[in-house]
Amino acid sequence: MHTTIGRGHGEQRHAGGRRTHSTLWRSTVGCLITLALGILAAPFGSDAQPPTKVARIGFLSLFEDAQSPVVKAFRQGLRELGYVEGQNIILEDRWAEGNHHRLADFAAELVRLKVDVLVASRTLAIRATNTATTAIPIVMVAAGDPVGTGLITSLARPGGNITGLATLTTELSGKRLELLKEAIPTLSRVAVLWNSADSAMSLKFGEMQVAAQALGVTL
Repeated sequence: MHTTIGRGHGEQRHAGGRRTHSTLWRSTVGCLITLALGILAAPFGSDAQPPTKVARIGFLSLFEDAQSPVVKAFRQGLRELGYVEGQNIILEDRWAEGNHHRLADFAAELVRLKVDVLVASRTLAIRATNTATTAIPIVMVAAGDPVGTGLITSLARPGGNITGLATLTTELSGKRLELLKEAIPTLSRVAVLWNSADSAMSLKFGEMQVAAQALGVTL
């Protein structure tokens, strides 16, 4: 589940009423990009003129790459809002390929390129961009508990130069363990793979520890 930081949004749904993750994601992030760039007040209509400024967008991700569904949805969302690569936007991609040690250098490089807005996916990438700049707007994607990790002040009023999407994975971590115990009543030991360098993951693991104690499960 995702929540949008600092603003409301309408959910996109199938005819049957079910949301599609990619549609919701590209619609929300695309609108946030528009807001951060300050180029468009709304998607183009048939009589609207495209912006004359060529905006430069930096995209930093810990795990995604150019072929991932998230990035494809992001690009499609921009196109739906009238942004065409090479015409009115330039997209600078930096993929860390799972190596969080590369994030700081990539973030600094994007700042040196004087991008107009930064899109950062996952907590470690978001923190790297926030460390690199306090002036360039940052749109965060898949941030795990941005309040708990100190990235923003609150969901309603994030403050600073960050807005975007936050996941509810911290709150759901204990519930997931409860569901696992419900599915396997004899469950007594659970192995957890996590990255202690990621403060959001540390918070999730803490929630799992509380749930494990209540369930009589050893992590």
